[in-house]
Amino acid sequence: MLNKKLSREKVTILELSQSKRKILLTCSKKISPFLRKELEFAGFPIVSEKESSVETEGTFNDCMKLNLSIRTGQRILFLIEEFFAKNPSELYKRVVSISWEDYIPQDGYVSVLAIVDNPTVTNSLFINQKCKDAIVDRIKEKCGQRPDSGPSKNKAVIYVYWKKESCSVYLDTSGEPLSKRGYRKLPFQAPMQESLAAAVIQATGWEGKGNFVSPMCGSGTLAIEAALIALHKSPGLLRSNYGFMHFKGFDKNKWYELRKEAKAITRKSFSGRILATDINPQAIEAAQKNAKTAGVDNLIEFQVRDYSNTILPEGGGIVILNPDYGQRRGQVEQLKDVYRGIGDFFKNQCQGYTGYIFTGNFELAKEVGLRTKRRVPFFNSTIECRLMEYELYKGSRKVKCS
Repeated sequence: MLNKKLSREKVTILELSQSKRKILLTCSKKISPFLRKELEFAGFPIVSEKESSVETEGTFNDCMKLNLSIRTGQRILFLIEEFFAKNPSELYKRVVSISWEDYIPQDGYVSVLAIVDNPTVTNSLFINQKCKDAIVDRIKEKCGQRPDSGPSKNKAVIYVYWKKESCSVYLDTSGEPLSKRGYRKLPFQAPMQESLAAAVIQATGWEGKGNFVSPMCGSGTLAIEAALIALHKSPGLLRSNYGFMHFKGFDKNKWYELRKEAKAITRKSFSGRILATDINPQAIEAAQKNAKTAGVDNLIEFQVRDYSNTILPEGGGIVILNPDYGQRRGQVEQLKDVYRGIGDFFKNQCQGYTGYIFTGNFELAKEVGLRTKRRVPFFNSTIECRLMEYELYKGSRKVKCS
């Protein structure tokens, strides 16, 4: 009876500690302005903003809500400890002093992700191992059993950020990055990451009014994310597994309640049309299957055709292309005609729309031959990119872009 009582007390510790703490939301480089807007819209305070993260505050249950609703973030991190450590030995002592038995089941599984910028460390994987040892050593000492551990991020994940002597330890409530929505079963040729696609769409201002056209759609990520945004459908509804589910104190009833609320605000339709085209039949097949998994296949019109033959619906809206950047040797010369062709397509067939090109090759972008109204910076992995905006009206004047 004593052991059962102690075990139950430990399970409820996290439930009782629902006071607000720091929550760090990470994102890809340059996406933080869009992530900040999402947080503000959801009613969360902005504590700080950096190039690849936004900090707010809230409870563990708030982390569940954020995992469900955030489109542009990667990880939702719940702070549990901050301290100073000069070297790995001090780090181990501080990490082993944390009451891990209150957070991680003794028969569970834990993984550690460490981001390290400390002069005494040359390999962050060493710190992953050091922190993992501290966690399982502590749990074995207190509970008599060591949880399993390894590199998998699909269960309990601990996130450690150690810069110089300052260290922050978080519960990674996301586990797998939020960009992995779960719908992209057939990726097809280096697709755009889902969270990046959502940020790009937010940058255009499209919310479901008017039309959204995605020539060169590839695996359909832009069209699918556009549909999710138009329906107000929380991207987290598509996933069944999160890091927070594997920590003690996870409130299943609260999670079901949050999902129910998210489903209640989801629209069944919207006023605009979404059209996705690609010259490759295999790309369209992949995009259709991905859209079906996401539950939006009935809202997207898929067509096998070259971008230049795409017929845009009347009424205006957004037309956005994500052409190749020409990273392989000799490819740039071949792509010049493609970018010139996009300029002609915009000028001759897209009047009344706002045109966008997302590219990581600024020299090729000049071949479009139209003056840009706006250039929004992004990063696609390590590649610096721009979302180029073009106002398209009858007789759009061709100029050599600088």
